[in-house]
Amino acid sequence: MPRRTVRTAVTFCAAVSLAAITGTASSTTPAPSPPSTPTAQRQAGQPVMVDCFWHPQVRPTDFILACGDGNSRLTSLRWSQWHRDSAVAEGFNVVNDCKPYCAAGKFHSYPVIVRLNAPQPWKKHPELSQYTQLSLVYTKGRPDGFGQWVDLPLWN
Repeated sequence: MPRRTVRTAVTFCAAVSLAAITGTASSTTPAPSPPSTPTAQRQAGQPVMVDCFWHPQVRPTDFILACGDGNSRLTSLRWSQWHRDSAVAEGFNVVNDCKPYCAAGKFHSYPVIVRLNAPQPWKKHPELSQYTQLSLVYTKGRPDGFGQWVDLPLWN
């Protein structure tokens, strides 16, 4: 009997300690901060861009193009237009050269003009319209293998 009592007591203490540690960790962890890009600041009928986390965005300052590995993203976007049929911004396309391979590659920044168009109802939220086509025009230099003008479909 004593052996069973000791084992039960040790198991109980371990469970209580684990619960205390877990409770302490969760109570000291700060709540996640709201996204830095404007998501709720859209007007009725205004199309959105859908990011890698399926969040609608209007006039984002940064946008990941390569959701799988983050090796291509748009940064420092300054939007001059955001209309029902198209949007235009200037910023930078930051691209990993993946030389000799992506984990060891270096990121390079290329100035671009970004154009969004072809809004369609968003399959996940049909009440919202999302841009489905993105065009990049490289204004000074461009990644190896890219043309000066690149058209990309946006996910929906």
